[in-house]
Amino acid sequence: MSDKREPTRSEMVRLRREKEHARHMRRAVREATRPMPPVTARARQNTTPKRKPVKNARRRFQIALHLPRANVRAFSLPRPRLGWRLFSFVLSALLGAALYFALNRPELRVTGAQLNGNQILTQAEVDAALDVAGQPVFALIPSELETRLRLNYPVLASVKVDVSLPNLVSVKVVERQPVIRWEQGGGYTWISEDGVAFKPRGEMSGLISVLALSAPPVEGGGSDPLTPTPFISTEMVQALLGLVGHVPQGTQILYDGNLGFGWNDPRGWRVYFGTSARDIQLKMRVYESMVSSLTQRGIRPALINVTYPTAPYYRLTQ
Repeated sequence: MSDKREPTRSEMVRLRREKEHARHMRRAVREATRPMPPVTARARQNTTPKRKPVKNARRRFQIALHLPRANVRAFSLPRPRLGWRLFSFVLSALLGAALYFALNRPELRVTGAQLNGNQILTQAEVDAALDVAGQPVFALIPSELETRLRLNYPVLASVKVDVSLPNLVSVKVVERQPVIRWEQGGGYTWISEDGVAFKPRGEMSGLISVLALSAPPVEGGGSDPLTPTPFISTEMVQALLGLVGHVPQGTQILYDGNLGFGWNDPRGWRVYFGTSARDIQLKMRVYESMVSSLTQRGIRPALINVTYPTAPYYRLTQ
């Protein structure tokens, strides 16, 4: 019986690995002991093409920064451009200088307003309302000056203001003309044909004189905020204009809030005709007929009312 045995599979794998390891070690020793080849130094050629200088190119500044763990390449400082920015600066400076001289030159400051078309309003009153003396002509707005005058003086029906260089302010006005002198509560006012009341300037002849025993009804305002609210209605003005030719000489017209316009007849009674401008001539004929009839009958009335010509009446006592 033979003592020789066959190696196992694991032993065969271990022997094969040992042989491969020995072979790798021998190869590594040969590579480490191989002599180095001679090194020949060559001059380095610059293959980068030269760049031509570019006209008007920005200058670049290379700055090294000691920053840890930062990858900084380079940055450039732009050269300032003096194009439209310089033009804007110069233009702003010129405009500022022009504005400064325009607001401060005495030749461009207004000395006063030139008033035209006035008969009632005085120059001093216009100057006081406008307050333009010494103001720069560029700072004046004509529409604001017109509004200021119309709000301060109801006598003005219209106002036109023109402002022109170097320092001219021209004011053209159209005034309301008074037709009625309205006396009430110890004072009096003037009233124009459109019923607007305004401050009287002394005494004026030819006005219809009215003594009011009570205040007239309040009138509503119009659509124009600059037009004053009428003191009396235009119908009342027309009624006065129709009655004034029938008033006895030297007699003042009276106004009563309930009976309208009338007067004290020199024959000894008071007569009223209402406030309507219609049928004035008819009312006068009816009135004279009533007076003739009452006189023939020997009746002396205290009051005659012809407000409604189809239904007149009289009273023996007030």
